[in-house]
Amino acid sequence: MEETEKIVEEAQQEIATAHSSRALYEAKMKYLGRTGKVTALLKGMREIAAELRPAFGKKVNDLRTRLETLFASMEEKIKARELEEKLSGEQIDVTMPGRKHARGALHPITRTRQELIEIFAGMGFEIFEGPEIESDYYNFTALNTPADHPARAMQDTFYITEEFLLRTQTSAGQIRLMEKKKPPIKMLSPGRVFRADDDATHSPMFHQMEGLVVDRHVTLCDLQGMLDEFARTMFAETSKTRLRPSYFPFTEPSVEVDVSCAACGGKGCSLCKGTGWIEVLGAGMVNRRVLENCGLDPDEYTGFAFGMGIERIAMLKYGIGHIRSFTENDVRFLKQFQD
Repeated sequence: MEETEKIVEEAQQEIATAHSSRALYEAKMKYLGRTGKVTALLKGMREIAAELRPAFGKKVNDLRTRLETLFASMEEKIKARELEEKLSGEQIDVTMPGRKHARGALHPITRTRQELIEIFAGMGFEIFEGPEIESDYYNFTALNTPADHPARAMQDTFYITEEFLLRTQTSAGQIRLMEKKKPPIKMLSPGRVFRADDDATHSPMFHQMEGLVVDRHVTLCDLQGMLDEFARTMFAETSKTRLRPSYFPFTEPSVEVDVSCAACGGKGCSLCKGTGWIEVLGAGMVNRRVLENCGLDPDEYTGFAFGMGIERIAMLKYGIGHIRSFTENDVRFLKQFQD
């Protein structure tokens, strides 16, 4: 009986000194928890004489009820005080000037990539992204690149092993898709490529976008019609394209594609170096050997392919003079592309 009174006095002192919900909870568990002092008194009833147990049990239950009341009363007071402190700390002074939050924007490479995808997706192209680590077969051999071609040289290509390399062009994705899918095919393959090249318009790592169309009766006229639509949408409504003969091992015939200068309307300026035209990409009709390497009959199917550097398109569209501007992370440069 004396122990119960002693417990009440100790509990009252701890309740009075509890200044947070956490401290009050710990004090409550100390007395009313499964291993608390009140529970220990009930477990010790077997050591008391049988005739005294009823009175002792009633005393302990009264003690539990009394302590629960004390803890509940203090818990209400502490919660009310903590809520008041929280609300006072969260008050907003509506007379204070507002904070200006800096707004981010897409990187010009990302903007250009998305715009290109939207243009060609609107023409029915599907997106295919191949691996950045490619085999020599998909990157060169299947694309009809001769064994002695300069592009295979160590000074132009980053080789990992004799068989594997960092892809130098996203054209490898065209081979992978043609092996899996039969015509008609309209695919666009954007991604990063790697070449040992570094100057004002070239970077060891840059972004490329290849396109491929394979079906029956596809002609060079189809290619130019598609490129005209691309130029009008990407640069200016009055933009035109022209094709100049060129050479690529995976296309025959091959062409370089120029777009009329959007800055001067084709009249000649510093951007187009007075010619009125700007080279933007390479293209051509898919070489018969490339079709054969993918298991397609070149007498039944024809196709065209084109490839462009996304950095080059962005530089022309936004008037950027040096390719390193894309990777220097100069905030002054990047802020120019906020909407």
